[in-house]
Amino acid sequence: MSEMDYENDELIFLDDSLAEEQILLGKDWNILIVDDDEEIHTVTRLALSDLVVNDRKLNFINAYSAKQAKELLHEYGNSIAIILLDVVMETDDAGFDVVKYIREDMKLFEPRIILRTGQPGYAPEEQVIKVYDINDYKTKTELTRAKLLTTIISSLRSYQQIMTISQSRAGLEKIITSSANLFEEHSVKEFCEGVVTQISSLIGLDTEGLLCARAGALLDKDDEGVYVLGAAGEYAQFINHPVSDVKNLEIEENVCRCLRIKTHIFERTCTVLYISRAGFEAAVYVKQTKEISELDKNLLEVFLSSISVGYENVNLFHELRNAAFRDWLTRLPNRNEFINMLDKPHLFAGENCSVALVDVNHFSDINDGLGQEVGNELLRAISERFQASFDGLVKKGRIGADVFGLIGPNEYVCPEAINAIFQSSFKVGDHTLPVNVTVGFCKLDNKRNIGLEILKRTNIALNRAKKNLTDNFEYYAKDIEDQTTWRLDMIRRLRSDFAAKKLELWFQPQVDLLNEKVVGMEGLLRWPDGEGGYISPAVFVPLAEYSGLIVDIGEWVLEESCNRLLALREKGFGHLRVAVNISIPQFRDRLFVDKVKQALSKPNIDPSLLELEITESVVMDEPQIVIDALRSLKEFGVKIAIDDFGTGFSSMSYLQQLPLDRLKVDRSFVKDIEPGASAVLAETIVTLGNKLGLLTIAEGVEKREQASYMIKLGCDEAQGFLYAKPMPFDALLSFLESHD
Repeated sequence: MSEMDYENDELIFLDDSLAEEQILLGKDWNILIVDDDEEIHTVTRLALSDLVVNDRKLNFINAYSAKQAKELLHEYGNSIAIILLDVVMETDDAGFDVVKYIREDMKLFEPRIILRTGQPGYAPEEQVIKVYDINDYKTKTELTRAKLLTTIISSLRSYQQIMTISQSRAGLEKIITSSANLFEEHSVKEFCEGVVTQISSLIGLDTEGLLCARAGALLDKDDEGVYVLGAAGEYAQFINHPVSDVKNLEIEENVCRCLRIKTHIFERTCTVLYISRAGFEAAVYVKQTKEISELDKNLLEVFLSSISVGYENVNLFHELRNAAFRDWLTRLPNRNEFINMLDKPHLFAGENCSVALVDVNHFSDINDGLGQEVGNELLRAISERFQASFDGLVKKGRIGADVFGLIGPNEYVCPEAINAIFQSSFKVGDHTLPVNVTVGFCKLDNKRNIGLEILKRTNIALNRAKKNLTDNFEYYAKDIEDQTTWRLDMIRRLRSDFAAKKLELWFQPQVDLLNEKVVGMEGLLRWPDGEGGYISPAVFVPLAEYSGLIVDIGEWVLEESCNRLLALREKGFGHLRVAVNISIPQFRDRLFVDKVKQALSKPNIDPSLLELEITESVVMDEPQIVIDALRSLKEFGVKIAIDDFGTGFSSMSYLQQLPLDRLKVDRSFVKDIEPGASAVLAETIVTLGNKLGLLTIAEGVEKREQASYMIKLGCDEAQGFLYAKPMPFDALLSFLESHD
């Protein structure tokens, strides 16, 4: 370019009317000049150096090739307002390539593009102008100062309008998105950020501002401090922080003043808008570069009246979410939220993370002894110690009344780290309370697992830990779950088969040792496996007791035994007794005694023909309940026997209190009887029975030598394969008829 091309001095100097001093309140307009001619850059800067549009000066960014222009565009993005672009640089269509790159590849639609060329008559392709939203096309010779100023000012206005629309759309999208996902954790943040963005766009300002409120339950804070709930621009980093963290006294004072005086504040450098709805308040601080017009103020009033409803809804929904997913006492996530956290494998999956359930031992004793408020304070103290001991890498929750959950790296979620937390006592009011815990662990892996499934596995480990006699913790292992699954399946089958009346009551005869005549029989429960065999009572009776089903089964056994006694009487065997086993869950049934009496009364059976057998463990578990029940039944006429005597650790004082009729010598002692040897324990039990005036019966007699030895000891009766195996009732009748 020659100097003749710029002989019009208007290109170089602004009119005095345009050069008067302006107050710069906002950021500069970024103008990207793309041209391979250094002189063009210089002349353009001189021509536009003092231009101020809407109180903002111009900031020039220089690129000397298409490649450099692309790099700068990536750096500045939408903050570039205008691109003055030379068409011909490295290639004849380098400028067109940049235009296509801006609109298609980078998806930048806001910056305005002005094409320039130094070659008169070189016109751009018509399709380029139409498709790529180009503001203007000029040859450099015709672009005088006046025309350049006009083009720049009109393009800046277009850019500002487009940015306002874009900001408005972004703000509305945030509000709509947050309203549609109010139950998401981030809904408050997105809604408040959307409000800030929308307000800024309404009054034609940059998206720079923040929305503050007294946090309360929104951020799970106990204080009433003013917090930043949503922000845009440079303030976004302070979301969920106290407004004092912004380190801007003007912002802090104006926001707090707005909340205090409960009205809008319009200052020269900022606007603070007051939102209030149903007791939910907020202050929206917007940094401004120009005075807000009365029209804009009216527009804001309309907008705020509408948005206040949304702000109320956000607060209400957040309160609902807290009620659904937060523990009211400790403010920790509750069981539902803990499961939700476990459902997010991208946060915790890996071989280095574990889940733990921490159960406070004997917590009910604290509630009962010191009061529920002390118990609540202890739970809060435990929660606070977890928070202080584990950083944000460990997620925490309260799963149940006295059970806490932890998710995090193995180095934190491990027995050593958790037990260390409970090494020192807890100060609760006037009390100093030592706390012991039991912990179940489940290691996470890289597989996608359902949160509820992980919690179930951890709970299985916790239940196993409660039975651990050496340590206070247990890790989940698949065989533990397999055993649990098997047990639950067996209980389900047992319940189903019992309801379908598939269980059977068999009988094993008991004989007088001297004459070997049948004197009674023991009722024995049998459970067909559906394949021609039977499931051992040693397997299913503990399952029935564990599930509580033994109470219903026991009631059926009593009724069935009494009905069989009636049948025996009708067949001429009315002198024979039937013995049935009673478990501790039956004694805990407050109607147990009445059920026994009712079972005998319906068929009008002599109570002395029913013998209840109990084990030593039953007596020792609930001695007073058992003794009271047996005494009542003894008065009614029922006979009482103690089964498997000598195998437990019974107290002789309790033994003396029991209204017993018979002692049963356990089969393990009878088995010890060998020719030429003495069985000390069997002899001791028989002698004790004789001293107490009780009849004795030996179980498991299979050999003639065993029977002879028991006769020699003075034992009265026997039961075992030597005389008869357990059999169904019809077979029993045949057996009795053949041995009559």
